[in-house]
Amino acid sequence: MSRIRVAALALVRPDAAGAALRVVRKRGSTRFMLPGGTFEDGETDAACLARELREEVGLTFDPKAAVRLGRFEAEAANDPGHVVGATVYRQEAAPGLNPVRGAEIEDVVWLALDDIAGDPAMPLAPLLTRELLPRLRAASPLRSSSPGA
Repeated sequence: MSRIRVAALALVRPDAAGAALRVVRKRGSTRFMLPGGTFEDGETDAACLARELREEVGLTFDPKAAVRLGRFEAEAANDPGHVVGATVYRQEAAPGLNPVRGAEIEDVVWLALDDIAGDPAMPLAPLLTRELLPRLRAASPLRSSSPGA
């Protein structure tokens, strides 16, 4: 199986349900995923992520404000027969931050972490559903601490 190496950002913000995650759907694809993308020759994680976030959602990546979650693997969402290996960072969104949709992006949405239950209208990439969402839900400091939450 061929491997695709990417860097991605889990951008989270507080919302009524506790926390929301910014996801994108690229043009010509059906699954939502974290913003980010493939490395160009010689790029570091920070350089790749800075370039991809600027192109995809108009954001400036500050590695000092992000936490490296680790490297994760799953089958590629849009490339059958490929495995994606993603170095993923987590960052809290600044208040009022509303990323834009770049040329290669079809859709950009905030997804409530606790409300994602396999909605067929919002298919998610395997890397997101199998590896990242469970970790983000468990580790989110933005989750409500009220009884029954």
